[in-house]
Amino acid sequence: MTRIILGCGNFGGIGSSPAFFGRGETTEQAFALMDAAWEAGITTFDTADAYGGGRSETAIGQWIASRRPEGLVLTTKTFNPMDEGADHGLAPARIARQLESSLRRLGVERVDLYLCHDWDPDVPIAETAGALDELVAAGKIGAYGLSNVDGAQLREALAAGDFRWVQNSYSLLDRDAEREVLPLCREHGLGFTPFGPLAGGWLTGKYRRDAPVPAGSRMTLRPEPYEHLRNDDVYDALEQLESLGDPATQALAWLLAQPGVTAVVVGPRRPEHLAPAFAALDARVDAEALSALFLPC
Repeated sequence: MTRIILGCGNFGGIGSSPAFFGRGETTEQAFALMDAAWEAGITTFDTADAYGGGRSETAIGQWIASRRPEGLVLTTKTFNPMDEGADHGLAPARIARQLESSLRRLGVERVDLYLCHDWDPDVPIAETAGALDELVAAGKIGAYGLSNVDGAQLREALAAGDFRWVQNSYSLLDRDAEREVLPLCREHGLGFTPFGPLAGGWLTGKYRRDAPVPAGSRMTLRPEPYEHLRNDDVYDALEQLESLGDPATQALAWLLAQPGVTAVVVGPRRPEHLAPAFAALDARVDAEALSALFLPC
């Protein structure tokens, strides 16, 4: 697995609404992103059955069929409804059914990593783990893990099954993983691949103090998760970060330097947006200084 993972959540929009994180990439745009990532050495693509109501997996499957890439590592997820009103959750029968649909859209017989996209309070995690163990034994998934979990949930899951991976939000502006989840991953030897490494664009220099929010940005399309960032302390820290160099590269390099971080999931909208991720692989940062600059909430 490369240390930069291509997040494919924008392909076709997310969930039943293409406007959830923007209008979503067309198949042509998705192909351009996958081509650029693959040619640059990114060999792991991350998706989910609910991204674009299955359109993300379909686009990846079409790309695989046309390019025949050797050595591609695939991660997909399940839990969220595919469309408005559709069922959701981690019941064993649903997991088996959803995986078959994902494999069909991707055009493959096996995915390397299958993640529970969220925690299901209605299904004992041991039942979910049992279903996933059967899929491993059948050769349909290589390993399984969790996404969007807290420390208590992760501990419960580890006592119930062979969970190998965690994917949670983590960035200089979202440090919650440092409380329990990341230490647990280090303790148990789990892979940890954070998503949202640039905090919805806040760590790219996109948002400015006393300036209008850029049209089409996440703050205009789905502002709720980011409203708390609009304060003077954050703007002060962002300005200091930018003074050190390209802020996106600095933020990604900081993340890659954190103990226990296996790789980082980036979700670019255009091929040129991959540049900060590649630069971060070789960048040298003062991780302690940046951690102090953006104090944990």
